[in-house]
Amino acid sequence: MTFKELNIAEPILQALKEKKYENPTPIQEKAIPVALKNRDTIGIAQTGTGKTAAFAIPVIQLIRQLGVRKERGREIKTLILTPTRELAIQIDECFS
Repeated sequence: MTFKELNIAEPILQALKEKKYENPTPIQEKAIPVALKNRDTIGIAQTGTGKTAAFAIPVIQLIRQLGVRKERGREIKTLILTPTRELAIQIDECFS
């Protein structure tokens, strides 16, 4: 399976290609289609299997599709809760 087969938008596919993401991992194959349908997703996988990208890719695509609503001059994009600062940094890097 490829990211293109997961119906990822072209600009996101380009970014994935630049970051050397070639094919989705098993957790990404299962989670991305569910998340793109705006459904809740729970996934369990070992460290280094692409869990962060499994939710970051669809979040970025959904934000892109829906546009961003401005409130009081600030853009509201998404809220991700994480238990540690280190994980928050890792998630930020993945989204970037």
